[in-house]
Amino acid sequence: MASDIRRVTRALLSVSDKTGLIDLASALHRAGVELVSTGGTAKAIAAAGLPVRDVSDLTGFPEMMDGRVKTLHPMVHGGLLAIRENPEHEAAMLAHGIAPIDLLVVNLYPFEATVAAGKAYDDCIENIDIGGPAMIRAAAKNHADVAVVVEPEDYALVLAELEAHAGATTLALRKRLAAKAYARTGAYDAAISTWFARELGETSPTYRAIGGKLAETMRYGENPHQWAAFYRTAESRPGVATARQLQGKQLSYNNINDTDAAFECVSEFDPARTAAVAIIKHANPCGAAEGASLAEAYRKALACDPVSAFGGIVALNRRLDAEAARAIVEIFTEVIIAPEADEEAVAIVAAKKNLRLLVTGGLPDPRAEGLSLRSVAGGFLVQARDNAVVDDMDLRIVTKRQPTAGELADMRFAFRVAKHVKSNAIVYVRDGATVGIGAGQMSRVDSSRIAAWKAAEAARAAGLPETLAKGSVVASDAFFPFADGLLAAAEAGATAVIQPGGSMRDDEVIKAADEAGLAMAFTGRRHFRH
Repeated sequence: MASDIRRVTRALLSVSDKTGLIDLASALHRAGVELVSTGGTAKAIAAAGLPVRDVSDLTGFPEMMDGRVKTLHPMVHGGLLAIRENPEHEAAMLAHGIAPIDLLVVNLYPFEATVAAGKAYDDCIENIDIGGPAMIRAAAKNHADVAVVVEPEDYALVLAELEAHAGATTLALRKRLAAKAYARTGAYDAAISTWFARELGETSPTYRAIGGKLAETMRYGENPHQWAAFYRTAESRPGVATARQLQGKQLSYNNINDTDAAFECVSEFDPARTAAVAIIKHANPCGAAEGASLAEAYRKALACDPVSAFGGIVALNRRLDAEAARAIVEIFTEVIIAPEADEEAVAIVAAKKNLRLLVTGGLPDPRAEGLSLRSVAGGFLVQARDNAVVDDMDLRIVTKRQPTAGELADMRFAFRVAKHVKSNAIVYVRDGATVGIGAGQMSRVDSSRIAAWKAAEAARAAGLPETLAKGSVVASDAFFPFADGLLAAAEAGATAVIQPGGSMRDDEVIKAADEAGLAMAFTGRRHFRH
């Protein structure tokens, strides 16, 4: 081709989101571009006093079938797909009266928003766009000649290019827009296929498509030599992806990962029942507690491991208040995440300019269904989110001694937290607060010993004469394969145990618990977290 520059003489605009539409149409009109449009888009342009040609005038067919059929026509797709300066294509256009379309502006029916709003099946079906993706893909394929725009954020970019190049676009821009267009239709189809699979109850469809939209490019990934970016999916689950950042510097890759872990952990605690706080470091809880107030819960959580809490993530299950904010900012903290925050609390946190404060508008439902993904070489693993909640489990007391009411409450607390600790996980709890956590060890007995050591260290840090594990309960995320891990907990001072059960040696473990005078409950559910 003689030039990479392509002048825009005709534009087809068909948008669901009308943001910026009139400004765009006005600028195109001033540049001498003929406007062609459809349905509500055409009406909006005409109402603004701009000349616009209805697509039905272009095709010779009216919109029909409730608007399902309007752009699926050779007069449209021929104008988008025709290769300029190709003699055969030019002859076909001339023979059939097909005019070229140099710019396509389309954003799709709001399928993702319709699903997120919980609309009925038929409403979701009607919001599956057909003509839009077909036109986008056609224009993107023919990006050598046609520019395609799929979201209002790019209107200014295109207008700036038209102004800089006397009403024309460059190949470099058209390539970028085409790549984005295919990614958009891919993410759109991914949302539709995921919704269909869920509606059909298919957990393992033949093809699994994942799509998301860029939220931000990160400075780097898990380590400085790794690039990274953060994408949002169509899932509306409250959390770090939906949060508003009220202050602080940009979240890092590790911040986002840890903040998500923190908020998911604290969501296990019903805010109508109790205030709760979770402090997270490297995606593991280093302290969690409940209390009459957030400030009380925070201080109890901090006491579990005040050393590890330095530079950690703090998640709260209630609105951040001034008293809690004052307590949290006493030590260096990376992120605070809460459903909401009082104005006074926001002002207190603002004194720490680098401290990020996120508000989500709500808590994620720990019982909600969802997907969990992990990449592996050559593929990815998909599983259901772990939505098992200990409050829904039928605990089976397997020892001679029954737990007291206080022990039983702490056992449930400990199992809630163990769900969010990397396996092998051991969690000691006393009086509604973790007092020792052992995480991520290859041996369960090692996790038990580390948790006991942590409890002793926490006592020393608090100036107490004996380990915090004395009189505690202990939770294990999976069964004890041998009695040694359980006995290590008993030696540390635990009086009750909660675990899934299911080992070939359960009888041996139960016998050891009875001999040690422990109360023990089986949940029948494990919480491996790799």
